[in-house]
Amino acid sequence: MAKGTASLGEVYELMLGRYGPQHWWPADSWFEMMVGAVLTQSAAWTNVEKAIGNLKSVGKLSPEAIRTTPQDELAALVYPSGYYNAKARKLKALAEYLGTTWEDDIDAMAGADLAPLRVELLAVHGVGEETVDDILLYALDKPVFVIDAYTRRLVDRLGLAPGEDRYSAYQALFIERLEPDAEVYGEYHALIVRHAKEACRKTAPLCNGCVLREVCATGRGGEFAPGRTS
Repeated sequence: MAKGTASLGEVYELMLGRYGPQHWWPADSWFEMMVGAVLTQSAAWTNVEKAIGNLKSVGKLSPEAIRTTPQDELAALVYPSGYYNAKARKLKALAEYLGTTWEDDIDAMAGADLAPLRVELLAVHGVGEETVDDILLYALDKPVFVIDAYTRRLVDRLGLAPGEDRYSAYQALFIERLEPDAEVYGEYHALIVRHAKEACRKTAPLCNGCVLREVCATGRGGEFAPGRTS
């Protein structure tokens, strides 16, 4: 590969070599992972952990418990994650879907075809593309690539931004260039988050010493030039 030309496969290997396996998503059950995917919307993970801890402490971390808990009580429990009233509604909608459609059977859900399952989940109140793909990838082991602000930032700075600023366009970059492997997709996404927090920061990225500098259009430029999603 020519110096300065980014390959998504090489980017993955370079980050894995620098940071090692990330063992993400941290959760004790498939439903805890789904709850975390909803609560992490516009929230720091430390605050999500507090909210999940609240739910665990009172035995409310199951689809049935979420369905039967009054909304105001549920909102108080998830308060640390912010937007607590809206998130309580979203959790109830997700729990209702799981019960009505799947009878809370994660094995049956995991065995469903990816495309129609994604469409179903996107129809659940308050569950957008990123949250749905978190659920599909990390809870159900489906080979979908999660696109978030960190991923957009890295892709843009590498010089690989797609022609359209759409979720699906960014996702296609990975789906079309990598083999469909849920384990690799999950590890790759976790590595991007780690790298974005430690080196490829939103402002004042640490390009000197960056493991991706030689394959990064921004890093090779010698000075930070913000892209579309800096």
